[in-house]
Amino acid sequence: MRVAALIGAVLLACAAPVAAQAQAPSVPAVTAADRVMGRADAPVTVIEYASFTCPHCAHWAEEILPAFKARWIDTGQVRLVYRDLPTGPAEPAILAAKLTRCVAAERAFPVIETLFAQQDAARLMRWPPGWFMNALDAGGRPPQQVAACIEDPATEAALNADIDAARAAGVTGTPTFFVNGVRVADPTLQGLASVIDPLLAGR
Repeated sequence: MRVAALIGAVLLACAAPVAAQAQAPSVPAVTAADRVMGRADAPVTVIEYASFTCPHCAHWAEEILPAFKARWIDTGQVRLVYRDLPTGPAEPAILAAKLTRCVAAERAFPVIETLFAQQDAARLMRWPPGWFMNALDAGGRPPQQVAACIEDPATEAALNADIDAARAAGVTGTPTFFVNGVRVADPTLQGLASVIDPLLAGR
């Protein structure tokens, strides 16, 4: 009996790390294809999965991002990575996501901010072409180039990769945030600070 109990304990101990890994899926590492705000060498990386038709995402961009940026991004302590998880209605969400991938790289966040700032009016007007055109005007590339990029299968493949990665990481709603790979339940400034500030203090 002692031998059987010992073998059982060893098997349980060996299985535990596998179970822990299964319960904590990770998000992909940041690549050159990501839309990033902040210094590449910032000690803390915050990844946001969001949708351009999500009102909670627009609220975060309008009400929380300015303070978040001033506190951590402008001081070189955090970089913010924006990734897509389009929500309903799917057609405008997907088109807006593709648009932000097709503008000049340095203009990605101004375009993202424009879409969120005008989201409420766009929703009331059922996502008019003007919503996309206003964002395109901030994009720094000729409309013909952006249109060709939107139609490029590689753009859709990159968007689908974001979606697949989000689902694999257990993301089911937007916005969802990961700080240095760890999911944060509270996306308020205070909630993010409770995770970010200890990481910065422990450098």
